[in-house]
Amino acid sequence: MASPGRSVRVGRIVGVYGVQGWVKLESWTEPRMRIFDYQPWQLTASGIDQEVRNVEGRQQGKGIVARLPGIDDREGAAALMGAEITVSRELLPAPAPGEYYWTDLEGLEVVTIDDVPLGRVSHLFATGANDVMVVRSADKERLIPFVQGSYVRTVDIPAGRMVVDWDPEF
Repeated sequence: MASPGRSVRVGRIVGVYGVQGWVKLESWTEPRMRIFDYQPWQLTASGIDQEVRNVEGRQQGKGIVARLPGIDDREGAAALMGAEITVSRELLPAPAPGEYYWTDLEGLEVVTIDDVPLGRVSHLFATGANDVMVVRSADKERLIPFVQGSYVRTVDIPAGRMVVDWDPEF
């Protein structure tokens, strides 16, 4: 179930390419060229939000580059450096059973298997071994591995709740 009205970060502009307004992208989609399938983009840089449609792109060496409508020179492209690219959550395909988009987990209430409240999922981050949830309460922050079966027992997105096997003192 998608989170209505939520935006998902799918990449960012990391450089300029050439003199005709092309930009270099860092894409967080799998595969990374799929970023072009999810449009319109919302670009956010220096407090300015801008919707962009009809972005074209291609693989360039080991990276990917994009041409944004209305950006025709290197200076225009340079002004977009560091801009985050977000798209509406509804544009993304439904995850497979047992898989979740991080954005759908953020904000869920987290309780232990004994129904002890631990807080809410603030955000997640990747490590080499597994993803880790940052669960915050009023007085504590916990880092809990997002390992289904071992630590994460149930995820109920419609109910806004996750049950984990975790010591509340830790």
